Amino acid sequence: MSQDAAALREEGNHLFKSGDAQGALSCYTKALKLSCDQTEAAVLHRNRAACYLKLEDYAKAEADASKALDSDPGDIKARFRRAQALQKLGRLDQAFLDAQKCAQLEPKNKAFQELLRLLGTQIQQKAGQLSSTDARVQQMFKLLLDDSAQLSDKQKAAQNLVVLSREDAGAEQVFRNDGVKLLQKLLASHHEDIVLSALRTLVGLCTGHQSRTMAIVHELGMPQLCAVMGSGASAVSLAACHLLQVMFEALTEGMKRDIRGKDEAILPEPSRELRSMLQHLLDMMPAATVSGPGRDSAINLLVKQVPRKSLRNPDNSVTLWTVDHGLKKVLEVAGTVPELADGPPLTDNTPMSCSVLLNKLYDDLKCDSERENFNRLCEEYVQYYFSQPALESKVRAIQAVSVLLQGPSDVGNRTLELSGVMETVIAMCASENLIHQQVAVETLIHAAGKAKRASFITANGVALLKDLYKTSENDRIRVRALVGLCKLGSAGGTDFSMKQFAEGSTLKLAKQCRKWLCNDSLPATSRRWAVEGLAYLTFDADVKEDLVEDKKALNAMFELAKSEDKTVLFAVGSTLVNCTNSYDVEKPDPQLVELAKYAKQHVPEEHPKDAQFFVEKRLLKLLQAGVVSALVCMVKQESPALTDACKECIARVFLALVERQEDRGMVVAQGGGKALIPLATENTDVGKVKASQALAKITITSNPEIAFPGERIYEVVRPLVNLLHLECTLLQNFEALMALTNLAGINERLSRQKIIKEKAVSKVEGYMFEEHELVRAAATECMCNLALSTEVQKLFLATGNDRLKLVVLFCGEEDERLRKAAAGTLAMLTAEQPELCARIPGTTSHWLEILQALLLSDSQDLRHRGVVIALNIMQAERDLTEKLMESEALEILSVMAKEDTDARGPIAKIAQQCLEVAVRYGIIKSAEGGGNTTASV
Repeated sequence: MSQDAAALREEGNHLFKSGDAQGALSCYTKALKLSCDQTEAAVLHRNRAACYLKLEDYAKAEADASKALDSDPGDIKARFRRAQALQKLGRLDQAFLDAQKCAQLEPKNKAFQELLRLLGTQIQQKAGQLSSTDARVQQMFKLLLDDSAQLSDKQKAAQNLVVLSREDAGAEQVFRNDGVKLLQKLLASHHEDIVLSALRTLVGLCTGHQSRTMAIVHELGMPQLCAVMGSGASAVSLAACHLLQVMFEALTEGMKRDIRGKDEAILPEPSRELRSMLQHLLDMMPAATVSGPGRDSAINLLVKQVPRKSLRNPDNSVTLWTVDHGLKKVLEVAGTVPELADGPPLTDNTPMSCSVLLNKLYDDLKCDSERENFNRLCEEYVQYYFSQPALESKVRAIQAVSVLLQGPSDVGNRTLELSGVMETVIAMCASENLIHQQVAVETLIHAAGKAKRASFITANGVALLKDLYKTSENDRIRVRALVGLCKLGSAGGTDFSMKQFAEGSTLKLAKQCRKWLCNDSLPATSRRWAVEGLAYLTFDADVKEDLVEDKKALNAMFELAKSEDKTVLFAVGSTLVNCTNSYDVEKPDPQLVELAKYAKQHVPEEHPKDAQFFVEKRLLKLLQAGVVSALVCMVKQESPALTDACKECIARVFLALVERQEDRGMVVAQGGGKALIPLATENTDVGKVKASQALAKITITSNPEIAFPGERIYEVVRPLVNLLHLECTLLQNFEALMALTNLAGINERLSRQKIIKEKAVSKVEGYMFEEHELVRAAATECMCNLALSTEVQKLFLATGNDRLKLVVLFCGEEDERLRKAAAGTLAMLTAEQPELCARIPGTTSHWLEILQALLLSDSQDLRHRGVVIALNIMQAERDLTEKLMESEALEILSVMAKEDTDARGPIAKIAQQCLEVAVRYGIIKSAEGGGNTTASV
């Protein structure tokens, strides 16, 4: 075993020297598991610390270096690495002590002296900063506590606190100067600006800092924070929600690496605080004292914090705890009908938010027993209220069923089939009480779309809804009945041959939907139902054409998407997906179609107006109507109604909008590029790919520095790298490579370093072996720009790989685009790393023929690259120059040097430089005219 550990250590050393820190890390880790010797383990920990430093995982680097020092306190390399890690973690005083000891042991070591000098400077700067910050904090506190101070001065001081808290030094000073108690007083202020500033300052104190967050939670208490969030002011409620979100993140994810405190090892487990925070949020659900916006914020927090972030995590205990302790409280809100006397205050968004939360909880359950418990609790709630004699109680039960049908529809179906529920829904559709009728119709509509076992609805629903649509005198009921008809009428989807209604009926329904949508006198909730109807009817291409021609209806829909009614988001997204044909359509195999026709089976037919020509016209009209600004506003919405399914719809529409190159500038100018970044990171798997592909298309044809200014360009890299996956199509791979090529040519810090950090280099190398010519050439072009980075150059310098050989061989391929990319890469590498020149003859025996072919190419670009490679080789080594001058390259270069037209000027100059290098070496000599050269004897 010790021999295996030694072999793994040697392999790790080799990989580390070749630049593969991740591979070396793996070897050292395996060796540690096999090693029994304490001394050997200390060396492995020291080596692994070096890997972690390279990978920028400074906390693990510090931990491994400390383990090495525990075994051997005199290990100077381990101490130096710990000093480096501590410096990056911001623990400057500890880093200084380690660096000082290293410098004492080896006073002449320049690296130790340099680190010591740098740490001394940083400590002095931090001390000065803290001193200055402390004075500013004290001044602001004095002003805020002065009752005689003017309100405007207090507001300014409170805003300055917000700015200070965003810096680590400022946040620490505010916290240490008993700032939390002051902020607690400010939260009780009657001035909204002061309360908002206090909340935002607390956000700065808590962001990424676990110990401060735990102290603040204990100091302020969740009751006060929940009371602030439940206040009537919408802006204050959102700010308090954001603060609680930051607190949850700080407690669950721990402190960020760059601002870790010294006390991290003694922090208590925060799970108790987390459960307490969740309990308070659940208690807010049915509380009558909590405002509608406050309740929506609490639901939003539960949606974000309770379910697992990834199903790979087996622990869903928080969800199970929430179901047991809070499901019925959520159902209390779900069953509330705002127009009835009892129940907590709600907003128009609350029922949809409840549906999303219930669906998230149900989806996070792992087994049948957990799902059965969820079903049981829901059925108990519905049965309890349905069994009450009062009609309002039955309405409450049916409203809860309606919300469940919009969320976990399987649960909704089961509650719908409880004894008497379906019959009561049908009966209430004819009620004279408008509120009761509205609840029943909405439940029927949701059931029509999802109740698989309720065959009665699908068989008899059309007649019932038609009757409501024709006979009701209230537009609120008529629009809902219309949506039900639209749902039932769109059962054929995009299949032109599957028409549910008579010819023209669908267009009439759509016309009525557009009429209601444009009717400003109707409440926003009723107009939202009109969009719901269009979401179903726009499966029909005739309806799509009519809608995009109706500018007034489009504007009304876009304004509704920008409004506070978040429940309309999915309906707008679905309508736009249909209008742009951005849904997935599988083209059937022509032979299978013929067989199906022969067997007299149904074959789906495409509507003539779903052809590409019509789709492009619709896209242009949507762009002109302002669809991009509407989509951007939809992405910005902080609401559970912006579900992943909704985000996927928006991503699909964006991808369709940027399909044409000439439209991409308009999309970027209206904020589409910025909106796509969160869609590419937080979405369904399909939605992430669609948004990433849209980003790739924009990056290919736009200047990335304009499309994604500042640090935003940094955020674009990961979505593009994620497209370099075998599950993505070759087109998506190709577009990602093209986009990364464009990014890699910008600068080192924001683009190339980020691409390398995302481990994209190995993926790009993989696509250099792709059979498809365009993909292979795009990967090589990307590598050409990445080769500007020193880290990539080191990969080519490392021994034991064929990277250089592949590039040289590509220079001799027939594909001109591939040759240009490979020759550009080789020119770059040989210029930046001259020692690679000596390795070129070892890559292939045909290297001279390949170089000569570049010099003789009809393409000026290839000749230019070829002559640069020749110059780099000749400047690197005399022996290589002799080989070149002994070949036909001498004659070729001589001819090239004589060409002095403007178009070939640079090539001629470089060729002349090649000959001058050979003359300096004494290999050739100039003829007396200065224009000809002859070989020396």
